[in-house]
Amino acid sequence: MDSMQAYLRAKAAEGSPQRVFDWNKAAEIIRNQQARHAGAGLSGDWGLTGGDIFRDGKPVPKEDTYVYLSSNWATPELEVDGETIDCWVYETDELGWDAHTYWPPSALAILEGRSPAQGDAKGDRQP
Repeated sequence: MDSMQAYLRAKAAEGSPQRVFDWNKAAEIIRNQQARHAGAGLSGDWGLTGGDIFRDGKPVPKEDTYVYLSSNWATPELEVDGETIDCWVYETDELGWDAHTYWPPSALAILEGRSPAQGDAKGDRQP
């Protein structure tokens, strides 16, 4: 998708609720599938928004990737083991999650087999 198409879709969706990537769901899927690699991006716009989030069995440091995972028109997605899965919540559903959230402590806790309550939903936004 080119920039003009993305702009027009965003304008048409003004006022719609913002969808953000669901890091806790992604962590559960990665852990349950014992994935070694995973990526994330926005449907229809992976070329500009997608990137690796999990590589060689561990979270990719924020400075080593690029993802933009919030939209009012595109669906945040997780790609793991060749399968692309819708993976989002409304921005108002999770405390403080937005386009800049990256591996919040609650998701890191899930990856480690701990309860998400053992991590703070906001916390530092990178591993």
